[in-house]
Amino acid sequence: MTQNLMQRRKKRARKSKDIVDTDTGAAPTKRTRKKKDAVQEDDHVEKKPKRTVKPKKVAEESDGQPSSTLAKEIRENLSKFPHCLLLTRVGNFYESYFEQAVEISKILNIKLTTRRWGKGPMVQIAFRCVGFLSYTSTNTSKFMVQQHKRFVAMCEEFPKYTSLGERETIISLLSAYPTEGNLDPTTLGLTWIDVSTGEFYSKRTSYDSLRDDIARIGPREIVLDKSIEQSTHPVLEAIAEEDTVVSFIAPSYSADNVTAVESESDEESSAESALQGEASPTPIANVTDEITTAQDTSPSTPFVYTTQETSAIGLLTTYLQANLLEHMPHLLLPNREDSGGRMQIDSHTIKALEIRESMREGGVRGSLMSSVKRTITTSGTRLLARWLCSPSTSIQEINARQSLVAFLHSRPHFRTDLLDLLAKAEDAGRIVQKFLLGKGDPNDMLALTATVNIWNNIQRRITLEREMESLEQRSFDATEWASLDTLMNRMVNLEELAQRISLAVENPAPSQLDESQGSSSEATNEESDDYSQDTGPLRAEWRYGRVKFGIKIKPEFSPTLLELNNILKDLWQQKARMEERLQLKYDAPSLTLRSSPGQGMHVHLAKSKRDQRQLNADPAFVSISETGTTRSYFYQDWSQLGQQIFTTSIAVLAAEKEAFETLRTEVNLHAPSLRRNARVLDELDVTLAFAQLATDLNLVRPSIQEDTTYNVINGRHPTVELGLLTSGRVFTPNTVALTPSSHFHVITGPNMAGKSTLLRQTALIAILAQSGSFVPADACSMGIVDKLFSRVGAKDDLFHDRSTFMVEMLETAEILRRATPRSLVIMDEVGRGTTVKDGLALAFATIHHLVSVNRCRTLFATHFHELSDMLGYKDSSMPAGQGIFNTVAFHCTTVNEMDGGTFSYSYRLRPGVNRDSHGLKVAQLAGMPILAVAVAQDVLTALKSKPAEELDANELASLGQALS
Repeated sequence: MTQNLMQRRKKRARKSKDIVDTDTGAAPTKRTRKKKDAVQEDDHVEKKPKRTVKPKKVAEESDGQPSSTLAKEIRENLSKFPHCLLLTRVGNFYESYFEQAVEISKILNIKLTTRRWGKGPMVQIAFRCVGFLSYTSTNTSKFMVQQHKRFVAMCEEFPKYTSLGERETIISLLSAYPTEGNLDPTTLGLTWIDVSTGEFYSKRTSYDSLRDDIARIGPREIVLDKSIEQSTHPVLEAIAEEDTVVSFIAPSYSADNVTAVESESDEESSAESALQGEASPTPIANVTDEITTAQDTSPSTPFVYTTQETSAIGLLTTYLQANLLEHMPHLLLPNREDSGGRMQIDSHTIKALEIRESMREGGVRGSLMSSVKRTITTSGTRLLARWLCSPSTSIQEINARQSLVAFLHSRPHFRTDLLDLLAKAEDAGRIVQKFLLGKGDPNDMLALTATVNIWNNIQRRITLEREMESLEQRSFDATEWASLDTLMNRMVNLEELAQRISLAVENPAPSQLDESQGSSSEATNEESDDYSQDTGPLRAEWRYGRVKFGIKIKPEFSPTLLELNNILKDLWQQKARMEERLQLKYDAPSLTLRSSPGQGMHVHLAKSKRDQRQLNADPAFVSISETGTTRSYFYQDWSQLGQQIFTTSIAVLAAEKEAFETLRTEVNLHAPSLRRNARVLDELDVTLAFAQLATDLNLVRPSIQEDTTYNVINGRHPTVELGLLTSGRVFTPNTVALTPSSHFHVITGPNMAGKSTLLRQTALIAILAQSGSFVPADACSMGIVDKLFSRVGAKDDLFHDRSTFMVEMLETAEILRRATPRSLVIMDEVGRGTTVKDGLALAFATIHHLVSVNRCRTLFATHFHELSDMLGYKDSSMPAGQGIFNTVAFHCTTVNEMDGGTFSYSYRLRPGVNRDSHGLKVAQLAGMPILAVAVAQDVLTALKSKPAEELDANELASLGQALS
């Protein structure tokens, strides 16, 4: 939020009685002008003209409300944004007033002060205020939003000239609009946007998938229809477990007024405009996230938004308009995400597999993202995270990505050159969005130009590599270049825009004083008050207080600007000649011509005792101030010339501002092309990263098929392997073969023997393969996985009144309801949180349902070796399919016993069942006291001598008595 508060900055009353410290009650001492750079708490009190106060007026303003301009504006903003903590920019501080100041002081642990509004016979009302320096606003606002879940509105003082940089946290807004009336009650519209980049998406989803979508998208804020705020709507239940800020707003129009009909076959059906509520004749194609192959150029099936999606889009744009105000960007219709083209990973799995962040440390360290990240641009890193959280299910798309990874992997020198060029590129998507939001400065313009030039250099380097290969190889294979050519052909030539910006905007250069201002050795502290500092023969940057004006547009950009700069240059030369003439005529080497807000245009003597004699004798020089060593005079000729310089400089600045706005408009017109090119380079960055990853970790290209197999030879866990390598250890790989005749594997084995690692690496290999990356294995071929589920590593959720066992059952129930024959499921220790009999019953029921109903590829790890007997297992020589289910196979890990009572884990998977969990060995490794381990061993030996189910209560009591 920006509010123009320039009026109160024109005239201020600096009176110590306006501020009273709440601790001491003493008024601060009056500050001198030389210390004006220090921000005073009473700087923003507006000076009111002297007038006679009528009794009637006093009564009107004695109603308890402050009457100053600043106070009224703050009250107005508080009423506009009652749900926000309001921070108002005053000088170098952000301050809070009235009732909110107390809350903010507690949140930030900063001091409260008391301020009195009004003076004289006017009523004086005490209010509290707090403040913090503007350069800390980024961390401060982030702390209040993320840690205290409060909305923050920031009111700026100089919206046109003051830039605080990108202080806001990057926010994704997700709007979920529920169905109403006779619509399908199982679906709802979903829309989300990244405000910093303008990436805008929409999809139709279900209540079952909503939580998974939220976990995948990772929004910072969710916007819902206000009508469900006080209800028990399923949407609220779906997002209850997510630690995300939720906002409610009433939509600006009703979804009933919008007729958005989904059309897959009728290409002439009209698509409803979600932003205006009016029909658009053009159907919108599905958003593509892929590198397509050159031979397939058929267009996507057109579609229109559903009513639920249209309502969600309208709800989100209403919220943006209400909160972004004049910074509301111009939004295009959102890209529609096709759920059928992406692997669906449920929210539990995203967290359990630690795809984006580690569960233990809460950061990225230890996550899949940290292990595979080789991207070098921030936008490429964002795309990588999106690919890992929503891998493709299109074989064409996956093969296109892998082909480009293989192409880049086989050309290390070429890859290095491209990485060097990419490393210099800026985040073009966010720069473009800044311009669309009405922000951005010349530095952003230059950064955009440099990035466009880098894009062109990348294209030229690719062309050069192709020409070199065609000359070096006798049989040049153009098909190897198909994926790269298709990707780069999507780029738009923006060289003309880059050249125009380069010809208009000056590159920043170190400031240099004009020789006409004298040597730096003669400068005094009073120069800090000079608001006409010349930074070159053609430039003048005018200052007011600490605010600096000036845009640095080249004079040649327009005839008007060139003419004004020539005039300004001539005036500066006249000033230099006048200064030199006066120095010689009056024998005053320290004489300079200056200007300041306090003294206006004046002649300044740095060494007055030496140089003032002749000036004092000339009546044309009128003394206006004097210190111990300096003296200032009024001189009419310089006053007239200085006024011309000032007026011309203001005209130059106005012309530069107009020129910059012209450039901004041109950039905004090219925004779609700029974003398109940025997206192409993001994909190139990710595929380059995958190629580098394959080199670093010795990965292989997987083969993706349409069947339901999963064959990985000597697969490895990418994150665990990296952790072991850093400590000098070697990872033990394992082979997993899931086929239609053996798609369910029961895995038993000791604790700490790698069962959970095997399960997770199986899922992570599928994610990497369908993201387009190579995988950590000796060989890999697998069928497409449409949904990935896990039930591993549960913990209690006491906030929602759920025990560990309840969380396990909720996750298990969701898998049994949603898994399909093309899904991949990993499950660990189902039923362990209850009694052996209950747990065994639930584990068998889960296997029965997965095998007979879901029929999905599954790895099922358990310590219930009795399950093997229930499933008909006889011995390790029994082939798969000989039990009660013909698709269940049995595998295990074990412990190698050695002489002297020592042992080692065998992490290698083998056929069979392990009936000993070796839990006592884990307890021994954990440092359990020797006596406790000995007692546990005695109990275990006694229990093994006779099955536990044959021991009644008396026998167990006798056993306990004997061991005690």
